[in-house]
Amino acid sequence: MTSLIQHFMNGQVVSSASGRQQDVFNPATGAVVAQVVLANLDEVNAVVAAAKAAAPAWAETAPLKRARIMFKFKELLDQHHKEIAALITREHGKVLSDAMGEVTRGIEIVEFACGMPQLLKTQFSDNIGGGIDNYNLRQPLGVTAGITPFNFPFMVPMWMAPLAIATGNTFILKPSERDPSCALLIADLLKKAGLPDGVFGVLQGDKVAVDGLLQHPDVSAVSFVGSTPIAEYIYSEGTRLGKRVQALGGAKNHLVVMPDANLDQAVDALMGAAYGSAGERCMAISVAVAVGDVADKLVAALVPRVKTLIIKNGMEADAEMGPVVTAVHKAKIEGYIADGVAEGAQLLVDGRGFSVPGHEGGFFLGGTLFDHVKEGMKIHREEIFGPVLCIIRVPDFASAVELINRHEFGNGVSLFTSDGNTAREFSRRIQVGMVGINVPIPVPMAWHSFGGWKRSLFGDQHAYGEEGIRFYTRYKSVMQRWPDSIGKGAEFTMPVAK
Repeated sequence: MTSLIQHFMNGQVVSSASGRQQDVFNPATGAVVAQVVLANLDEVNAVVAAAKAAAPAWAETAPLKRARIMFKFKELLDQHHKEIAALITREHGKVLSDAMGEVTRGIEIVEFACGMPQLLKTQFSDNIGGGIDNYNLRQPLGVTAGITPFNFPFMVPMWMAPLAIATGNTFILKPSERDPSCALLIADLLKKAGLPDGVFGVLQGDKVAVDGLLQHPDVSAVSFVGSTPIAEYIYSEGTRLGKRVQALGGAKNHLVVMPDANLDQAVDALMGAAYGSAGERCMAISVAVAVGDVADKLVAALVPRVKTLIIKNGMEADAEMGPVVTAVHKAKIEGYIADGVAEGAQLLVDGRGFSVPGHEGGFFLGGTLFDHVKEGMKIHREEIFGPVLCIIRVPDFASAVELINRHEFGNGVSLFTSDGNTAREFSRRIQVGMVGINVPIPVPMAWHSFGGWKRSLFGDQHAYGEEGIRFYTRYKSVMQRWPDSIGKGAEFTMPVAK
């Protein structure tokens, strides 16, 4: 008998009355390991009502007290690190070492949120004129919500919830229905850390839950990470309804290999960045841009490495790559491989038809490598989100920059070179939000901010860091003058310094 994954409202797990459920799979075996409930509108209203009721008292709680709960939460996350990672591997499929890294990166955001009393400090100007002082406040928005993807079921919620909560908001998490268990473990640990009931809720569900949160008048802000079409929909619908929206979309990340690059380092970088987590990362490298005469050497080095990837159940210690998340997603990736062949790209390594002994029902693909991919091919235009690496050959550095800048996505990019001037020019001229120089996956640390350009981000603020604090607070300017200035008569002019 499989378990049933429910909602978390007002400090407790709540049974669903919607009558709708969806299977949750172990991607390594293909077996159903649980079922997750899918919310109806009554349940959306209930979790929002709980968050709204808790919001005033939580907003008035001193930032230091909120931070102490974050400190305790961080301590509990450290204690449950391996448990969280194993849960990720069971429902997502990524190898355990990668899942452990995901948990570490999420904990780093919690550590950043522990400093919220300092981070919420603002500015004060004494006597700007006429005995008036001017200072600023950053105040919480109220009820906020996060809609998160399947590929990082712990880390991406940590991009949102700790900052939202530490700045004084209540927060509702709508996790992916493909791997929803992490959300309930987060809720349990927050409660054990001392978070008041109603401040954090979990709403399991599908489009009904998403639309319910977008349309609910008591939800002030929505954060989203996922595909570009959905990001654009959430941004346009949420802002139309007067909400603050931060929607991170898709990616097509390129890694440029210059002729003077350290080839061994570039190949290692491409292997990890293209095939780590089976390519199911918004920061995965899916296009290698080979400049000049480096292309043949790069291909010769990559082919044997791709063919010998260790692909198996992610719980096994020597696994380098696990399965993709569902059978439907596997079929979609296989369709992209077929499209690449049909459009004339040279398929050097074909990952279709791959099977792991003893796990024949698992959703496995082998690593796939294309050469002579052309700009405009579907496998270059669209985000595949799987273990497929495309090689595009260009004659020079300028052509590489122009190719990347023409693409509709601008999430992450990398350059491998030994020349400092080339690196400087690349970092300044490239139209992408996150840039790596000899770093294949340039994910910013917790005290910076994560986000792309162009159609990889809809909204004004990036995720976490100082940008996240701006997103989850409203800026207020206060001007004050005290009674000794009263009695001078009406003032009809703008106050100015004298």
